[in-house]
Amino acid sequence: MSLNDWIQQGRELGASDLHLESGTALVARVRGDLVTVGEPLPAQRVIQAGQELLGAEAWAQFLERGSADVSVAAAGTRCRMSLFRTIRGIAIAVRLLTPSVNDLRGCNLHPDLRKLIEAGSGLAVISGPTGCGKSTTLAALIEEINTSSARNIITLESPLEYVYTNRRSFIRQREIPTHSPTFEQAVTDALRENPDVLVVGEMRTPEVLRLTLSAAETGHLVLATMHSASCAEALSRICMSFPAEIQGSIRAQLADVLVGVVCQRLDFVAAHHLRAPRCEVLLASTAAKGTLRAGQFSQIPNVILSGGEEGMWTFDRYQRWMEQKSDWARPAVTPSALAEETVNVVNLPKPSSSPPPARAAAVQGGAPEPQAEISIDEDVDLNELARQIEERMP
Repeated sequence: MSLNDWIQQGRELGASDLHLESGTALVARVRGDLVTVGEPLPAQRVIQAGQELLGAEAWAQFLERGSADVSVAAAGTRCRMSLFRTIRGIAIAVRLLTPSVNDLRGCNLHPDLRKLIEAGSGLAVISGPTGCGKSTTLAALIEEINTSSARNIITLESPLEYVYTNRRSFIRQREIPTHSPTFEQAVTDALRENPDVLVVGEMRTPEVLRLTLSAAETGHLVLATMHSASCAEALSRICMSFPAEIQGSIRAQLADVLVGVVCQRLDFVAAHHLRAPRCEVLLASTAAKGTLRAGQFSQIPNVILSGGEEGMWTFDRYQRWMEQKSDWARPAVTPSALAEETVNVVNLPKPSSSPPPARAAAVQGGAPEPQAEISIDEDVDLNELARQIEERMP
């Protein structure tokens, strides 16, 4: 099988991620759970896939560094891939991105998040653990701007994930290090390129943090992502990245430019057979800015709890909103991804040669037992529906 075949197989399973490693079966993450697929992959085949993916020059750099990040379209799917070495040999981690860029509603996010992009300048941070959908939420906010206002948007990413189409806004996407050697250089250059909105894929170093705060302070709306478990932790990490003697001034600068912080987790909504983000939202109210200036990060949860009328959300309140939500947007997925049971291709039972219960009863001369009603959803696959009806026919 080729890399395209593996990606197609993952898409048919409704997987969000794939893991390939020499001598190990393909592993897919389906609804947050890891499942194995097929037989162990030959080491030479994984190496060949990596070489085809990177090309000769980038492959030589990978052998020297031991890791590489790339974003490509394969098997009709936009993918973010990370190649690295392990004790078994070459491994590839593949993130399967959604086919198109959705707005907030299409990502099943609360409309209050739109307040993050209504400001003309300042800093909005999207945070959360790895694999929680930060990039998708960031893309949804960019698409909201793109469809509602005419702004010059510059994105800095490593690697590029979603590819945008200019609508009302003009979007220029730059990949690090393909189009600029470092994030530091890219942010510095971007400020000379007349941006209205600057998107920083991830704030990783103190210098990038400093430049990002400066960009937000000089009249630009900056959207950025970082890893954290809560809004309070995100703000604390920003401030603690700087030397102790200047943290007070950094807190004051951050309080002046802050628009809001979103921290999200990805939950499986069993009733609707899909995964959706559950968010904590902090907006830059007077109480939030005062708490931040004082460095009282432990009081941030209380600020969020008391800021419901201003559009802030705790994880618990957001979950209650999710439980009451009825207009869920469904991603374009295959029927297998909508199945209620967990998929494990290795242990799938073989089809039985005996007839279905209804047919068996008819053959034996007895009356077939009443069959359960078939629930028809507006997004159901017609082939799957036909199969269900056929199984229930006497």
